[in-house]
Amino acid sequence: MAKRISILGSTGSIGSQALEVISAFPEKVEVVALAAGNNIEKLAEQAKKFRPSLVSIRDHQKIPQLQELIGDLPCQILAGEEGLLAVATHSQAQLVLSSLVGIAGLPPTLAALEAGRDVALANKESLVTGGQLVRDAQMRGGGMLLPVDSEHSALFQAIDGREREVEKLVLTASGGPFRNATKADLAKVTVADALNHPNWQMGAKVTVDSATMMNKGLEVIEAHWLFDTPYERIQVLVHPQSIVHSLVTLTDGSIMAQLAVADMRLPIAYALSYPQRWPHVVSNLDLTQKPLSFQRPDPELFPALGLALEAGKVGGGAPVVLNGANEVAVAAFLEEKLSYLGIAPVIEEALAKLGGERSGSLDDVLALDRAARSIAKEIITNRKGG
Repeated sequence: MAKRISILGSTGSIGSQALEVISAFPEKVEVVALAAGNNIEKLAEQAKKFRPSLVSIRDHQKIPQLQELIGDLPCQILAGEEGLLAVATHSQAQLVLSSLVGIAGLPPTLAALEAGRDVALANKESLVTGGQLVRDAQMRGGGMLLPVDSEHSALFQAIDGREREVEKLVLTASGGPFRNATKADLAKVTVADALNHPNWQMGAKVTVDSATMMNKGLEVIEAHWLFDTPYERIQVLVHPQSIVHSLVTLTDGSIMAQLAVADMRLPIAYALSYPQRWPHVVSNLDLTQKPLSFQRPDPELFPALGLALEAGKVGGGAPVVLNGANEVAVAAFLEEKLSYLGIAPVIEEALAKLGGERSGSLDDVLALDRAARSIAKEIITNRKGG
């Protein structure tokens, strides 16, 4: 019997690749609902191909245009938060792929878990800003939480029932374009430099996060919640080849690792197919292609990583502030309103001002996120004025 799936963020990178994977296994998956932003042309194409019973768009005003594009397809159209929640809790969905970008993914992720759905999680912000809320919702609903990020999928596969034997989790990082830079080099970094990732093409924000290694700090916070592991037992290693996606050290000294070509379709497919594995999702890895190397990240070059690790340990509202301030600082850098070396200080100052706030409920998280973004913008404005 085909597994029935809803997708939050179907027109984005992860959602699109998920549908590409699903296309290769039509007998194994049925798409029942899709939610997208405002790319209604792409959503309409997806709806015609996969014939879900429900689609959702961000803007209510675009419903008539979407209706015209999909024609007489028997498909309900909703919009806004109502639509996201309807897709997340669709009565026929067994698995919900949560791949929305930003903190907007937290409420529907919580709704899906509360409704007892299994959730394939590709939305970092859900665990970074609402880790305890997500775990509590999962416990109440009884569904599974399946990681989609390549690093967390690798940990999930390497642990594979060995939870009691795990001593340490090791997340690998490419190191981005500045892994061999000096502090003097970083003072001259341009937007083009930061977006020139040596291993792959990603969206601008994620690429800058890779350059600062903030992305790895956020992934450490995710790993803490996903695998119920103290921060002291989570390590980051720079692995420029991006072949070993993560490792797990066991109590007897053995190390289990997951190796594969760097292709997001593999962790996506594993989350969608779990507990099975679908064949020939990506090409086999050629281990003779390049030697593997590992090194510890330089805290002087990557202060954002240290800020993320400290925010995770502090807990409470600190990760919410970290995430919101980082998004604002990265956006300002991309708009050339903030220098590359100015990103981490903005986050640090925002944490100093708001990091001690509580975040016990979803409303608390969303309010603190707004406050963090506001204070970060104020910090940037003051720095420019000074």
